[in-house]
Amino acid sequence: MSAVLAPSPPPADRSSQAWEACLELGYERRGARTVLVRNKHRGPLVVQKSLYPEGDAPCQNVIVHPPGGIAGGDCLQIDVSVDRGASVQLTTPGATKWYRSASAVASQRVRMGVAAGSVLEWLPQENVVFDGALAHASIRVDLARGARYLGWDVVCLGRTASGERFTRGAFSQDVELRSCDELVLAERAALRGGARLLQSRIGLRDLPVFGTFIAAGVRIDDDVLGHCRATTAQDGEGAVTRIGAVTLARYRGTSTASARQYFVGLWRVLRPATVGCAPRLPRLWNT
Repeated sequence: MSAVLAPSPPPADRSSQAWEACLELGYERRGARTVLVRNKHRGPLVVQKSLYPEGDAPCQNVIVHPPGGIAGGDCLQIDVSVDRGASVQLTTPGATKWYRSASAVASQRVRMGVAAGSVLEWLPQENVVFDGALAHASIRVDLARGARYLGWDVVCLGRTASGERFTRGAFSQDVELRSCDELVLAERAALRGGARLLQSRIGLRDLPVFGTFIAAGVRIDDDVLGHCRATTAQDGEGAVTRIGAVTLARYRGTSTASARQYFVGLWRVLRPATVGCAPRLPRLWNT
């Protein structure tokens, strides 16, 4: 299944009325329950009420961006702090759409701090980058000793359901993972519409969808690694590697649905091994 067709995008350049939105979330463990104790926002970026589909933990929140898309000049910032012993799962209600822009760059920055003995699952739905978009996304995760993290991101270049290709514009992404103040993973992707890298065998091989899944904080054993490598995507290519206490998976293909299916399959294996909880998908994904 390809990316869902989005409504017609807004004007190509609306930087004079760009959104600046910030969301700050803080979580604590109180007794057996994880509680959202800090919820500050400015602009159109909010969370719905806390959900507890698995008992007292994790605390599950859905991050909502009411405009439904990110246009040129928009700047979104999400800051998440998880205190000792807390368990949090964050997701989004639908794809993040990056609209075309004549000149202004749109950006989203996510920063997450995870204290000792706590767990954070960052499970957003996909990014759809419209042809002509100028977009930059960054994710930084800081883990204390004994903290655990499961997170993914999926990007679709162009609205593939309507046959659109990414021939103009640019998309860049920074990913940084730190453990005990030590940098353990740093990546930067810089993709220009129509560039040869999009067709190259060492790039995307003319496939519009790519993604990364990171499990960090616990070194998985060989049996779990074997189960991960035996997990396959219905469409496209997947690969898994283990680097110390970080397990890293990649996807490259034609379908955001296949990317999610692949990552969910890995999550079903890695969640019990790293977090110690049985896999239970957010109910929102079934609606």
